[in-house]
Amino acid sequence: MKAVVKTESGFDKMVLENVAEPEVYGDRVKIKVAYTGICGSDIHTFKGEYGNPTTPVTLGHEFSGEVVAIGPDVTELKIGDRVTSETTFETCGKCKFCLEKEYNLCAHRRGIGTQADGSFAEYVLSREESCHKLVDSISYQAAALTEPLACCVHAALEKTTIEPTDLVLIFGPGPIGLLLAQVVKAQGAKVIMAGITKDRDRLELAAELGMDRIVDTMQEDLGEIVFAMTDGYGADKVFDCSGAVPAVNQGLPLTAKKGTFGQVGLFAEKCNPIDEESIIQREITYIGSRSQKPSSWHIALDLLANGKIDTERMITKVFDLEEWRDGFEAVMAGNEIKVLVKS
Repeated sequence: MKAVVKTESGFDKMVLENVAEPEVYGDRVKIKVAYTGICGSDIHTFKGEYGNPTTPVTLGHEFSGEVVAIGPDVTELKIGDRVTSETTFETCGKCKFCLEKEYNLCAHRRGIGTQADGSFAEYVLSREESCHKLVDSISYQAAALTEPLACCVHAALEKTTIEPTDLVLIFGPGPIGLLLAQVVKAQGAKVIMAGITKDRDRLELAAELGMDRIVDTMQEDLGEIVFAMTDGYGADKVFDCSGAVPAVNQGLPLTAKKGTFGQVGLFAEKCNPIDEESIIQREITYIGSRSQKPSSWHIALDLLANGKIDTERMITKVFDLEEWRDGFEAVMAGNEIKVLVKS
């Protein structure tokens, strides 16, 4: 079968090549891939900036498809089921995180598309527990957004809570920021989406998706807007989806005293100069959010099934598997929202 393989660490080092089709065993399920989303971590891996993948490995972890074979220990899924899958491929099964089904925190976790072959291919293996059946109202294209949506659900609804009375400030109108904003709006809260001038089209999309205020921080005074909308208190919840230190340091003093700041975006560096004084003096709860866990997926799929996430506006380009490089270049050019690869 054809697969997009990261052959070794470093910049690029990626090729479309013929590899053996995966074979089922135990509780493994073989899925004929329909669509795979190109994730920011895939781009970091392409550039050689992400040390997590074990090479050689087929990339891709945001996917949907049809079950075409099942292992002897599979009990619920059957051939022909339409599914999406969590990224967890293997865990130790014994640590306290595994016992609580917080697989994202297992120290021995192996992920699809990083340590196990992923979905930029014709077929991919997953474990039965990681798979979720799709209701008829969720298309394969929409289902390919379940993984990033689950990450947003985990950040907004599991690491903290969103109340209808909240005003939420979100930095970074990329795919994650726009998905997280829709998760927040689905809870009835108000949302301010902040970006910079080059994000103009994405900020306009945020407005079309129902965000209450969009702000180009290079053209308007974000602090003045936030405090005017909150009677001087600041935003109840702030999420950084940009991974940009200046955005974080702009957002911390705009967080309400006793408020919550969620760090969703990944930084380029491990250690960064963060405005710790604002965290201390404002008694801010600064929360890290890593990936997602099984419970995140149930909520994400419910949001999709009930039409709370506008996937049609999110997906702006689709490339065939043979055109994967064009897809990666489109993402890196920054002119698209969400790019899918069709297997």
